[in-house]
Amino acid sequence: MFERPQGGERAVLVHLDFPAEADREQLQEFRDLAISAAAEPVATVTGSRTSPHPRYFVGTGKADEIKDVVRQTEADVVLFNHALTPVQERNLESLLKCQVLDRTGLILDIFAQRARTHEGKLQVELAQLKHLSTRLVRGWTHLERQKGGIGLRGPGETQLETDRRLINDRIRQLNRRLEKVRRQRDQGRRARKRVGMPTVSFVGYTNAGKSTLFNTLTEAGVLVADQLFATLDPTLRRVELPGGYPMILADTVGFIRHLPHDLVAAFRSTLQETRDADLLLHVVDASDEQRDANIEQVNQVLKEIDAEDRPQLVVNNKIDLLEGVEPRLERDEQGRPRRVWVSAINGLGLDLLLAAVDELLHSDIQLYQLNLPPEAGRLHARLYEFGTVLKDEIDPQGHWLMQVELRRSDWDVLNKHDHLDQYLLPEEVPQRLAAVAEAP
Repeated sequence: MFERPQGGERAVLVHLDFPAEADREQLQEFRDLAISAAAEPVATVTGSRTSPHPRYFVGTGKADEIKDVVRQTEADVVLFNHALTPVQERNLESLLKCQVLDRTGLILDIFAQRARTHEGKLQVELAQLKHLSTRLVRGWTHLERQKGGIGLRGPGETQLETDRRLINDRIRQLNRRLEKVRRQRDQGRRARKRVGMPTVSFVGYTNAGKSTLFNTLTEAGVLVADQLFATLDPTLRRVELPGGYPMILADTVGFIRHLPHDLVAAFRSTLQETRDADLLLHVVDASDEQRDANIEQVNQVLKEIDAEDRPQLVVNNKIDLLEGVEPRLERDEQGRPRRVWVSAINGLGLDLLLAAVDELLHSDIQLYQLNLPPEAGRLHARLYEFGTVLKDEIDPQGHWLMQVELRRSDWDVLNKHDHLDQYLLPEEVPQRLAAVAEAP
């Protein structure tokens, strides 16, 4: 159902300009998307409208112009840099006599080509099926009536109803499989949390250089290519910070303008690495003229996946393409690292980046010494979940004597619900705790 030629498809690109900022797309980015999908752009048709035409999206005159271009170039597919309704897509295919894909379908096709892992393939198929389910209307007009008579009595449903039922069954099956994958990922995250290992996740616009930076820091060998959505499946690696602390670094899929909602929903388990990260490294292509707009689009997607409140460090990458720009670290009014300028391909400024990450992850970590009574077993478990337990001994009265490293924000959360202040040890008790820990 989802197989298409691997390359060589001759494509006509259609791009319209709209006055509304929310409806605007970039033509060059659209060409990059088409090339990333292994299409060969043979012609580009442009125009402008105040609003989409209900029948063809473009006007009837522009539709006839596209038809002539398709005939002259012998194109295999027409790609629209906009979202088409199912009716518009079907009307255009009837008129142009070739396949028509909108921006959402094109992005889904790229993801289908990039998926390598079992989870990635499940996520792509789920997004494709959700997109396809809206395009079944009038797809089987020659079979839409139930027939009677000998040999013609069917199961009592039309072909359209049968297709919709089969697709919905498959969607439910994929959701069950992805739920199992999500639980496995949650187990891994909880295990990392128990040992106090923070997770740092790359985010950024597609083709900003996240995978190149990831490979330079980890030597992971992740695919690097000058194309959109080169990375699809997430990769996690352990990295040692300058202060001696380890962290988990996650390379994730890049974002793009108007990322299809079905795709965001399907990849929610993958994007959970971003949502639960202790720090986001927002990688920006510093040489891109649209970098400010790209940053806004990435923040919009982070909002969609409920990750907008995660701490961010902006990483301005590709300074090797800018004249007179040296690696440097910028701080905010409170003195915290805010932006670092690096070149992933040349390795410039990576020491500044790691030092900034180390500072952001561990500057607010404090050592707390606690004396928990036996009935505080639930709180004892939560401390393992939230912090790094350095010492955990039991005194003769059955109390837990603990040394725990916690972020101030995590302490505030636990103190609000469990009143941790009442369990803080007085100054003379830590000496007794050290003696207990050193005893044979």
